[in-house]
Amino acid sequence: MSATRTAVVTGGASGIGKAVAERLAQDGLNVAVFDLSPTPDGHAVDVTDRTQVDKAMDAVRERFGPVSVLVNAAGMDGHSRFASLRFADWQRVLDINLNGVFHCVQSALPDMWEGRWGRIVNISSSSAHSGQPFMAHYVAAKSAVNGLTKSLALELGPRGITVNAVPPGFVDTPMLRSAEARERLGGTVEEHIARTPVRRVGRPEDIAATCSFLVREEAGYITGQIIGVNGGRNT
Repeated sequence: MSATRTAVVTGGASGIGKAVAERLAQDGLNVAVFDLSPTPDGHAVDVTDRTQVDKAMDAVRERFGPVSVLVNAAGMDGHSRFASLRFADWQRVLDINLNGVFHCVQSALPDMWEGRWGRIVNISSSSAHSGQPFMAHYVAAKSAVNGLTKSLALELGPRGITVNAVPPGFVDTPMLRSAEARERLGGTVEEHIARTPVRRVGRPEDIAATCSFLVREEAGYITGQIIGVNGGRNT
């Protein structure tokens, strides 16, 4: 086994996932990115396709050795009145945000189980606390990720594997700016900043810093937790 831990970050080509991948690399981990639009050193992976996930995970093992850290940041939002929400759109949002976590955890888990050490961090959403109109499918998926996190923490803890979720609040990402442009935020970014206790929008680096801590040896007594990073918007 390599002395350096190996991490897989899904959705690591942009936004929060990119910031997490960059931070973990700065921390000295070997980092592999899974994304539909991969970085030059990443892997083209649709997390809803188990065959693609397993193939990419095997490639990471071949290059770096066992995978002991997994950050599930791949995701997509959606906006629709529930009464007119098509089941296909409901299913697609759940496939990426929830089933993608299922596939990636199952694919990486054998290495962590064998090594009796692992760190899994699932990026959920503060909307799972508060709800969000016109985003029932997204909120349902992210709420399920929080529940999955708690169950896996209980199941995997005895094997030295911690599982936590980080639900970001109002974070400045391409997804957020796209929602703003489509007038899906219930106001502008600046208006939301005025309602945020710390009076600024979150940065992807804020989420990355939390992930950096949770995957360390020192965080081994923290598991099954939903750790909000939201500037005080949800407490």
